[in-house]
Amino acid sequence: MTDRHAGRAHLEMFLHAHELDFEEVNETTIAVVVPGEKKLTTTASFAFGDTTVAVNAFVIRHPDENDLAVYRWLLERNRRMYGLAYSIDHHGDIYLTGRFPLDAITDAELDRIFGSISEYADGAFNSLLELGFVTAIRREWQWRTKAGLSTDNLAAFAHLTDPDQSADPDQSAEPDRPAEPHRDH
Repeated sequence: MTDRHAGRAHLEMFLHAHELDFEEVNETTIAVVVPGEKKLTTTASFAFGDTTVAVNAFVIRHPDENDLAVYRWLLERNRRMYGLAYSIDHHGDIYLTGRFPLDAITDAELDRIFGSISEYADGAFNSLLELGFVTAIRREWQWRTKAGLSTDNLAAFAHLTDPDQSADPDQSAEPDRPAEPHRDH
């Protein structure tokens, strides 16, 4: 059995043991559905080469607005991330990407890789929405409110739409201008 096949077999055993949904894309690639809380699922592909496995996970589409601030936010986080980094494609869509040696495909390393995917895709999802889609969030909130529909799934963004739900009372935002998003330094 080649290293590529051994690595793939080990990944499949790990996925079965952790009850993660996956499918074969082709002979060398497996797509895995990683469950989340804020971002309900993240699809990650594991492409096995002769000496490495490339990991790619879609995070979020190209921001509607404020794209430079979004990309800066991502780059600032890249320097302290494990194994994966944020990247963009030619459309500006945001991914997590990484490359690992085939002999690193152990249970412990796979646990770290999947933990990183969860943290960096799911954990950052609401912050990315706030930075890159605030106008769409406000429009959706207004539409649902006017139509008498629930805004429960937008509750995390109430501070962006309702002045009474200010995220930080010490920030002095003008009434028509949102408070600056919290930045982690």
